Amino acid sequence: MATEVKKENEPEEKTQELRGFWLTRIIFLRSLALIYCVAFSVSLFQNKALLGADGILPIPAYMHRLRTHFKLQPGQTRVDSFLAVPTLFWFIPEEHIDTALQLISNTGLVLSIGVFLQGSANMFIMAALWGLYHSIVNVGQQWYAFGWESQLLETGFLAIWLVPVFSIQLLPVNTPTSRLCIYGYRWLIFRIMIGAGLIKIRGDKCWHDLTCMNYHYETQPVPNPLSWFLHHAPPEWHKVETMGNHIIELLLPWLLLIPHRQVAAFAGSAQIFFQVVIITSGNFSFLNWLTMLPSIFCFDDGYLLRFFSKTTQNYVAMADRISVKCQNKPARYQRAVLNGSMGVLLMFLSVPVIQNLLSSRQQMNTSFDSFRLVNTYGAFGSITKERTEVILEGTSEEFITSSTQWVEYEFKCKPGSVDRRPCLISPYHYRLDWLLWFAAFQQYHQNPWFINLIAKLLEGNSEVRKLIDHDPFTNATLPTYIRAQHYRYQYTPLLTENAAVWNRKYLKPYMPPVSLTQLKEWRESNGFLKEPKKRDESTKETRKKGPRKYFSFDRENISYPIVGLFLVAGLLVLRLFRREMDMYYDSSMGVDKDIQELMTRATELDVDDIPRDNGIATTTLTDLTKDCLDDKEKTE
Repeated sequence: MATEVKKENEPEEKTQELRGFWLTRIIFLRSLALIYCVAFSVSLFQNKALLGADGILPIPAYMHRLRTHFKLQPGQTRVDSFLAVPTLFWFIPEEHIDTALQLISNTGLVLSIGVFLQGSANMFIMAALWGLYHSIVNVGQQWYAFGWESQLLETGFLAIWLVPVFSIQLLPVNTPTSRLCIYGYRWLIFRIMIGAGLIKIRGDKCWHDLTCMNYHYETQPVPNPLSWFLHHAPPEWHKVETMGNHIIELLLPWLLLIPHRQVAAFAGSAQIFFQVVIITSGNFSFLNWLTMLPSIFCFDDGYLLRFFSKTTQNYVAMADRISVKCQNKPARYQRAVLNGSMGVLLMFLSVPVIQNLLSSRQQMNTSFDSFRLVNTYGAFGSITKERTEVILEGTSEEFITSSTQWVEYEFKCKPGSVDRRPCLISPYHYRLDWLLWFAAFQQYHQNPWFINLIAKLLEGNSEVRKLIDHDPFTNATLPTYIRAQHYRYQYTPLLTENAAVWNRKYLKPYMPPVSLTQLKEWRESNGFLKEPKKRDESTKETRKKGPRKYFSFDRENISYPIVGLFLVAGLLVLRLFRREMDMYYDSSMGVDKDIQELMTRATELDVDDIPRDNGIATTTLTDLTKDCLDDKEKTE
């Protein structure tokens, strides 16, 4: 009879073990920490040249323009200016910009490595990572003007509410994975895919006739080694690819909204598979790696336990069972109020996003609030049919003649020499190479950063030269003139005897030869050479006050209700912090110490070591937790 009872109870216990999200949270936090690590590494190694005080688009010049816009004196900051552009650089003197960039990047890198190794974090760590990267993005100008930056910030913001306030534990039994985050991340991946699908069918007609993939692999920003082979696939296969793209981006995302375990797992698997395929076809920074993260929350521990040891399986099952009845009730209620407040905020901020998705004039990669909490996404609404590249050439000759010898600059990863094979860098990212792809189908005078890049190379700026793979000049022989040429690039045929990957054809001059002297006046007028002039207080204007439209989705106005909800959430976080501190230090609350002791026993317990009677386990998770649950009920 005992044996029959045990057999009947065993499936029920297993069913309960399959519903938690403990391992899901660990995998997600480690994955997010890895993306943060890459993002801060890019910042650490490139931002001094891109954004530093002597960079291509220096932050001091940008902050000067912001202060002019908000009618502020040098060094002055107001609440409205900070809320419109939230960044720590409002409070950093211009002479310390480079130091601040390095400090922010190093701090973010250390914190993200710690979370990756630990597999856990608390609210303060996740908020610090979000705030530090937010500060960089908001002064990043063109270098950070892409959808994956806002996507990382939105993903990181939700992660703040995924973890305990104070404790750093792999399985914090008093803080089970928040439903707010589970469904918040499913809503995020839904918006990402639907936004990408809608922008395509509303954009280039090649998405309708299924021919876009005939051009994509050749014309994408930074091809990888497989792009050449994929481009030469049969046209029929490219049509299958395009149709598959429509199915995954327009049809399957709706399954993410269905609260059914198997349906969600199928939808999440499809999205992860789709991102892996894109990763193998090109270098898109950490975009596709980041896009896989929300889909992780389509899988509960029942799907993930099989990839871990039996000891870990027991540990997770123990945490799931203990968490049900051993949670601290006041803390649980406060956490529910906190999550509810954040849920209301996310629903409120989703209104303009939904309006944008329904609009025939859909915008992609747009933030409707300055904190980038809920954004709209999309990519490749139009496909370029021809690939053109800007090739920089320099000479050290004093005068330009018809016989002047020009030598080329070679960048890290963008196509240049036809003999060089495409690189593989994803999830890392070369921001200069990426922006040069956009410059190729624009005019040089539309991009001040491009002109200042030429000036930096003429100067021999050491930081900027680190962004280039091959600089044909040395400090002893700097170029006297640099010009830019426009070329058409095409992949070589599939069965070609030539070892080159590219064929290129000269089109026209892109930018005429210029010297450092010729660029001096332009650089001064754009604030790239000297410090901005201080504003005369006599010209200071008073801002006219008028009725504030709190419910219009203006980036500046919407910041105030967001800050209000942040303050409410902050008070609840402080209360939770105090309670967690009490639970950690107060010996009178011995239940949690019993839980930790029990958890330790679970980690040491192996399934093979459990005593058995006629092949049936006589010691179960229920037996191990019985004392803990009884003590908890007596305490309450």
